[in-house]
Amino acid sequence: MGSPKGRTTDLRQTLFGAVFQNPLLLASGTCGFGEEVAGVLDLERLGGFVTKAVTVAPREGNAAPRVCEFDAGMLNSIGLANPGVNAVCRQKLPWIRAHVRHARVFVNVAGQRTEDYVRVIEVLDGEEGFLGYELNVSCPNDRHLRRLPFGLDADALAQVVASARAATRRPLLVKLAPNVPDIAEMARITEDAGADGVTLINTFPGLIIDPTTQRPALGAETGGVSGPAIRPMGVHAVWCARARISIPIVGVGGITSGEDAVQYLLAGASLVQIGTATFADPRAALRVVAGLQRYGRALGLQSIGELVGAAARERGSAPPAAVPALSD
Repeated sequence: MGSPKGRTTDLRQTLFGAVFQNPLLLASGTCGFGEEVAGVLDLERLGGFVTKAVTVAPREGNAAPRVCEFDAGMLNSIGLANPGVNAVCRQKLPWIRAHVRHARVFVNVAGQRTEDYVRVIEVLDGEEGFLGYELNVSCPNDRHLRRLPFGLDADALAQVVASARAATRRPLLVKLAPNVPDIAEMARITEDAGADGVTLINTFPGLIIDPTTQRPALGAETGGVSGPAIRPMGVHAVWCARARISIPIVGVGGITSGEDAVQYLLAGASLVQIGTATFADPRAALRVVAGLQRYGRALGLQSIGELVGAAARERGSAPPAAVPALSD
């Protein structure tokens, strides 16, 4: 690893034919379409963000309450509420085009059938202002689905990814479900179907029951578990998938600090996403970026890319002489 300690580390990553000025993206469903958080966070200081999910028709979302905290995270059941793809083109993308220059934008795409994903992509693909797509094949909160989420069915996953691949030449990420027997195998299927990268992981299905009311705390009863509680599972998923696939991995789940992000990079992720932490601190993403810079500078890293997959490459070898403790 490459340069004198104290020198600024280059946080840039070149992926999907684009330069990300740092590895930190805001996760889908946590920042709307960018405009919603622009008043409290400078998006241009981040690597990018992923929009909330876009469907063919508008979605009202699930019944309130939609969010519930617990000791180690959050349970949510938003239900993919969004104005629909045509309204996104008219109302949301113009703001992104006018205000976002350096941050890279992915549009999250969801649907009930394979044809829905293809239709959303067809409508969006002629528009400017975003780099690529993130297919949401694993949301545990979509009550419109008449079957298992695509991410839990290998054949259905391969079909939806291949169909989306045929509909666009833009970069294509696929956000996979964590609650499968072998997530690395699902990542391999995704790569074989034509994806350019995978996002690991989505939320876990969960349930919180209020002892006072003796009823589920969320209006939709069950929801998706996120936050620090799922970080070890997210890092494990990245670690397993990195051994099976060659395409880039975007790590997400429970990141609250630079040190958390470093874990994902060491396991094999090239980019990371932060979500739940921003509900408590809208500027958490900037703290994570600063933590990554401190870590790289303390180790004398020339590029943050030196960390990607390093834990797997260096199994059995001695750790660096002075790994810094990060304080964000």
